[in-house]
Amino acid sequence: MIFAAAPMHDVGKIATPDAILLKPGKLNDAEFSVMKGHARSGYDLLAGSEAPTLQVGAEIAHTHHEKFDGSGYPRGLAGEAIPLFGRIVAVADVFDALTSSRPYKRAWSLEEAKNFLLQGKGTHFDPTCVTALVAVWDAVLQIQQQFQDTDELVSPDDA
Repeated sequence: MIFAAAPMHDVGKIATPDAILLKPGKLNDAEFSVMKGHARSGYDLLAGSEAPTLQVGAEIAHTHHEKFDGSGYPRGLAGEAIPLFGRIVAVADVFDALTSSRPYKRAWSLEEAKNFLLQGKGTHFDPTCVTALVAVWDAVLQIQQQFQDTDELVSPDDA
């Protein structure tokens, strides 16, 4: 279920202006406030469905930016008040973001990303989720390689 639903975690970004999504530098406070709205927008897009995968997608979209210590958004949930799928995807999403190149940042090394997750145990991330990820590190690296973004663009004619 999580494999099918997790890719929907940022679907709410379709409601975020391109000027913010594609900005090459750091967002200012007003821009970041708009960006944070994608969690609620994603939830709103998916929550009305009767399909279980879309219902889980709605939950993930709404909770993947909550932090274990309650300092996240959009609702400031803490600990186990954050649904488990949201806590799992929070770890996976940050790992993916850190290890991927973006117009505004280089990709972090795998060890740098792992250390960031370990440092965030109990504050940003559910410690159990981080421990579970690190326990299967070799499998994580294989999955990361399998789903890694490429710089090559494929034209529709080549697909």
